[in-house]
Amino acid sequence: MPDFKIERRCTGLVCGIDEAGRGPLAGPVVAAAVILDPRRFPKSLRDGLDDSKVLSIEQRKACYGSLRRCVARGTAHIGVGAASAGEIDRINILRAALLAMARAVAVLGVRPDIALVDGNIAPPVDCAVKTVIDGDALSFSIAAASIIAKVTRDRIMRGLAPRYPAYGWSTNVGYATPEHGEAIRRFGVTRHHRRSFAPVRVAITGDALLPLFAEPEPGPPSTRAF
Repeated sequence: MPDFKIERRCTGLVCGIDEAGRGPLAGPVVAAAVILDPRRFPKSLRDGLDDSKVLSIEQRKACYGSLRRCVARGTAHIGVGAASAGEIDRINILRAALLAMARAVAVLGVRPDIALVDGNIAPPVDCAVKTVIDGDALSFSIAAASIIAKVTRDRIMRGLAPRYPAYGWSTNVGYATPEHGEAIRRFGVTRHHRRSFAPVRVAITGDALLPLFAEPEPGPPSTRAF
């Protein structure tokens, strides 16, 4: 379980950063930056907050709601950033994830002194950075960011699902499931698909008759503050 040990070894205001959605075939990559107040951290989060990957959907929703209430009480700051499928195709998924992280920090509303980042690559942010391997399992700040990023991204994909019912985004949220792959083969790709990802690229180049959806729609917001 995560705790505040890493945060307590840092000086000044500490921000946790994590992202969700590097692997899917469609949709944005979303990052969150979270500043928590360890002195006023609710028991519900101490007992339940963990790496988003090990929590159920309902557990993630509960933690997300608790974190939003912390913001409302002034005991947390949260920023969310995203990079679209088009940006992922232009600059690659790693750079897009780092861009989303920088956007999340930019809309926090306060400037952290140090950012704890899940992984081993630092994003371009205007503060000191400490990368932490498996940080979402070690740090409450990073675990909180993983929850915010995951729930936000899933909601974006489920919001798009009714416009593209064949792809199963209400359940697979853009990941490469058999249902999603079959839909790409049958119906082509949408503007939300990552055309630089191999399964999508092969589907496009492997069949000259494959239709491409090109209806104009707004993409997901690149930044959002709570």
